[in-house]
Amino acid sequence: MMNIVGEVGSLVSLVDYQEGAVVSKEVIKKEKGTITLFAFDKGQGLSEHATPFDALVYIFDGKAEINIAGKQYYLKAGETMIMPANKPHSLKTVDRFKMLLVMIKA
Repeated sequence: MMNIVGEVGSLVSLVDYQEGAVVSKEVIKKEKGTITLFAFDKGQGLSEHATPFDALVYIFDGKAEINIAGKQYYLKAGETMIMPANKPHSLKTVDRFKMLLVMIKA
């Protein structure tokens, strides 16, 4: 978990791309939810899964394909959406991308 309490910073600069990898860094982890930064290199993603959390995704950089319960969405830098709790979802790159993920327990 990162300690940026009381500091001014740029979230997008807190996580870097790594070739052939998905990089994640927790910013906040609490019982009721988490805030995590991700950097997905081209060709990377997260396989289909479901969580007991509503999840807000914000794309900082690049382009992502998000699949929620069989429906595809394409997001680019500056766009956001909410993935509902307990619905199967997956993510993959269109272009490498960075995102902020805020999960709140349903």
